[in-house]
Amino acid sequence: MKFNNLDAIDQQILDLLTQNSRMSYSEIGKNVNLSRVAVKSRIEALEKEGVIEQYSIIINPQKVGRTVSAFFDIEAEPRYLYQVAAELASKEQITDIYQMTGSSNLHVHAVMELNEDLEKFLREEIYVIPGIVNIESNLIISRIKTRKSIRI
Repeated sequence: MKFNNLDAIDQQILDLLTQNSRMSYSEIGKNVNLSRVAVKSRIEALEKEGVIEQYSIIINPQKVGRTVSAFFDIEAEPRYLYQVAAELASKEQITDIYQMTGSSNLHVHAVMELNEDLEKFLREEIYVIPGIVNIESNLIISRIKTRKSIRI
């Protein structure tokens, strides 16, 4: 559902929450010249309409021991695409799955502690999924930019 009623204040509120999702209604109100109650009402409307899906934190994987980060471009047989995606989604190491155009119809991101974990994960949990035709793996050398939300 598309929510077309975003005005400049809603956009400012979204920008502030994107920068700090823990910002209080009062603090947001000071920034956009609205009362705490008015800000709360606007945020609830944005949540109800699905503009705001969730509030979360971003954890640096390397700081918690997940030093191996990889992308997989997976080609699945079309008739197995959704079963493959569902099986991948059940794996805790996998953080993101996107259905794509092109020869690789799934783009997947995963994090692990060690290279040995990656090799074992591929061998024991990914290569055995029925319907996968091809997998290309790419290891991330360094993270240059991460944005988990869009700017309005």
